[in-house]
Amino acid sequence: MKSDIEISRETTLFPIQKIAEQLSIESEALIPYGKHIAKLPYTLIDAAKIKQSNLILVTAITPTKAGIGKTTTSVGLGLGLAKIGKKGIIALREPSLGPCFGMKGGAAGGGYAQVLPMEDINLHFTGDFHAITSAHNMITALLENYQHQHRNTDKQLRQIVWKRVLDVNDRSLRQIVSGLGGSSNGVINESGFDITPASELMAILCLSESLDDLRHKLEQIILGYTFDNKAFTLKDLGVVGAILVLLKNAINPNLVQTTENTPALVHGGPFANIAHGCNTVLATKLAMSMADYVVTEAGFGADLGAEKFFNIKCRKAGLSPKASVLVMTSQALKLHGGVAESEIKKPSSSGIEKGLENAEKHLTNLQGFGQSVLIVFNRYHFDSKEEIDFVRQWAEQRGAAFAVNDSFAQGGAGAVEMAEKLVGLVEHQPSEPLKFTYELEQSVEEKLNQITQIIYGGKKATLSDKAKKSLRKIEGQGFANLPICIAKTQYSFSDDAKQLGVAKDFELRIEDLILNNGAGFIVAVAGDIMRMPGLPKVPQANFMDIINGEIIGLS
Repeated sequence: MKSDIEISRETTLFPIQKIAEQLSIESEALIPYGKHIAKLPYTLIDAAKIKQSNLILVTAITPTKAGIGKTTTSVGLGLGLAKIGKKGIIALREPSLGPCFGMKGGAAGGGYAQVLPMEDINLHFTGDFHAITSAHNMITALLENYQHQHRNTDKQLRQIVWKRVLDVNDRSLRQIVSGLGGSSNGVINESGFDITPASELMAILCLSESLDDLRHKLEQIILGYTFDNKAFTLKDLGVVGAILVLLKNAINPNLVQTTENTPALVHGGPFANIAHGCNTVLATKLAMSMADYVVTEAGFGADLGAEKFFNIKCRKAGLSPKASVLVMTSQALKLHGGVAESEIKKPSSSGIEKGLENAEKHLTNLQGFGQSVLIVFNRYHFDSKEEIDFVRQWAEQRGAAFAVNDSFAQGGAGAVEMAEKLVGLVEHQPSEPLKFTYELEQSVEEKLNQITQIIYGGKKATLSDKAKKSLRKIEGQGFANLPICIAKTQYSFSDDAKQLGVAKDFELRIEDLILNNGAGFIVAVAGDIMRMPGLPKVPQANFMDIINGEIIGLS
């Protein structure tokens, strides 16, 4: 089969105005970025139409090195809905340069189920990530200038908690010291870099519902603390307007198209293992204003992305999906079932059966949120009918619908079963109103324990001395009633990436609590997770080049 990039290049793209016409959007409303990309003003959102739309969440079992294909499934489902005559649109996250040049090589779907133009989407796109990076680091520069100008005065801050960001994987920048080289170079300060998808500005952009709301959230960002322990905010620094200026274009969702020229919105990109893992509220609501079915996704497994999608995004934005899709592959199931990586392409009924314990935990969690669930089996050429039938029977015995996804190889034609099963679920067995894992009024420790016990299946969450100190500060400032965003490994229910399948009898180690007051949640850093990833021994960047004017190495 052809590579993703070959399929992408062979696809005849429609002018973006023609894609907009499918959504009844006049060309005058578009903010074009070339021939095939445009931004849409978020003011096109129609609250009345949102109520009539069906929001669908695509999530997955715990990811493995073999991959799951969640984005491919999301795109394929959109294609399948179009094939059966439903007006649908997909609303996805933007890829980060970090994984693209590190492990993945691209994150725009795969095969004949991609969002296009994939090269632009995977690289600089419309500059949203760059805008967030620039705005974040502009705050840092202005804050450190404030410290320099108020050195040795009562206005100088005792502690700075705002760091820097960069949209690359660079472990050497996790901890730095700035201001070295004499007083003319500023005030010496221990700091560090997070990756741009972990920036609080990314979360703020993704949770904002208007320019005014964005301004309000920016004002609430805590940058540091005074010598009398009062929070010092971006509003106190007096530069909210300047940061708003840098984000004025990034707030508008991006319109692109699929391999079958159907519309797609791609906007925002927080990771789910270190942030809240969902695309923007604005893109989701804009899509719901224009289509009967909106397919969106949440990052990594359902224990991370879906949990945060429900408990943070949906809670804040007043959204409630009509159904959830749980994606799995035979290879991932076998890895969770204890089959050696070298053997996962070979038949193993025992490996499938054991691996389904992981899927069952995710399914139970989704049903616990009140969701009707469609199990989607991403088919590979080596998958046997017996394996697929076994999973189908397993799903149906647990009250879930089941479909096979062949959109990678066949596009929309391979997603018809999936689309029909989804529509049947929405029309005859829609989800109940969302049931959250915890109430905001509960204490931070109670909320952490609820997630650990109910979602992960652990015994309890334990706080390090550093986390306990941070908790006392958060409680003292009156912010304990915020939602929780756990940053942990994506490869296990626990904080140990090596515990595949269903981890049991574990304690979730909370190393630190970080208040993202502007975004409106508390980040709980679990285990040894890093908010600035490192690169693998042989990064995907080693295989990238331009040959005869064409990019190679983007998968």
